[in-house]
Amino acid sequence: MGGRYSSTPPKAGPASFQVRDVYGDVEMVSGPPPAYYSTQGPLPPRADMSYQPAESRWNPRYWRKRTWAIIVAVLVVIIIIAVVTPVEVAKANRYPNYTRLNYSLSDEYSGTGFFDKFNYFEGFDPAQGFVHYVPKERATQLNLTYASADTAILKVDTSVGPGSNPDASTGRFSVRVESKTQYNDGLFIFDVKHTPFGCGTWPALWFVDPANWPDHGEIDVMESVNQATDGNQMTLHTTNQCQMNVKRIMSGSGLTGDCYNATDNNAGCGVRGPADSYGSSYNDAQGGIMAMEWRNEGIRVWQFGRNGVPADITARNPDPSTWGTAAADFPNTNCDIGSHFKNQSIIVNIDLCGQYAGGVYPQSGCPSNCTDYVANNPQAFTNAFWEFGKFEVYNAS
Repeated sequence: MGGRYSSTPPKAGPASFQVRDVYGDVEMVSGPPPAYYSTQGPLPPRADMSYQPAESRWNPRYWRKRTWAIIVAVLVVIIIIAVVTPVEVAKANRYPNYTRLNYSLSDEYSGTGFFDKFNYFEGFDPAQGFVHYVPKERATQLNLTYASADTAILKVDTSVGPGSNPDASTGRFSVRVESKTQYNDGLFIFDVKHTPFGCGTWPALWFVDPANWPDHGEIDVMESVNQATDGNQMTLHTTNQCQMNVKRIMSGSGLTGDCYNATDNNAGCGVRGPADSYGSSYNDAQGGIMAMEWRNEGIRVWQFGRNGVPADITARNPDPSTWGTAAADFPNTNCDIGSHFKNQSIIVNIDLCGQYAGGVYPQSGCPSNCTDYVANNPQAFTNAFWEFGKFEVYNAS
């Protein structure tokens, strides 16, 4: 056994002895088990095993900074929506207050002296039309303008043909007249008995300052081109910052919302009436009344058939507040009417071809090309004439 036992007497403790099995020596210990805790001191404290609730996600005391950031961001969005939405709704619903105005007659164009209140524009057309605008004397000689007690006529020449000398190879004779008086507001009543139409024609009843276009604006009351099957078009043309993409109350169909002349090749902000508001159908119904109110709150245009003229117009005591929905409405919501429209003359003309009629001529169903047709077919312009009763101008008092 050498070296396995010490000569030192063993300490008191559990007895041990050795046995041998097939795997070698095994020491066996007997006696009481060793003490695990001292019997001289207190037991260590035990952990509190009672139920403790988990930290609540709804308790702000336990929220992290990221959670607070998300909450703040959501609150900011809600506040912005709560503030901005009512403002935008209110803005979208803005509309001027067209309060009733009392109008009194201030000017009239009528009778045999109808054209005495107009200047005749002479020369080539500023809109590149295929016309020669003639002076008053030439217009009288060619019978292009004349007036009686109850009717005034303005028309295109139908006498000059291919064999004439001079011929119409550089443009057909026509007329453009401009009122000597210029206006800055008012209510205008036009008795229109016949509107010009036919391939190549571009007639208009409109307002402009001839010396300051586009700075002083343009108001088109009646306009159409070629066979005039699309109805009457009422349009504003202005310098920048005049928009009509706002609330409007009208029966016509809005075409474009930007009145700026540099947009869409000077298309302006147009409104189109029904097919019978101009041309053959309008003439067959003996025409009617066009009324245009121009005031700081906006510009509105009404059209009344011959059998639907309001009694107050006939009585020369017009009251637009009783006329119902306008055909075209141009409110001042996003357009300062007073600064965009000034010193306007009443213009009546019949242009031929030009930027508008010539531009859409290929799609009009008309033959040949615009200038050739105009030059060589004088008989095609027998319906190219305006016929008016009288014009009345009223001022607010």
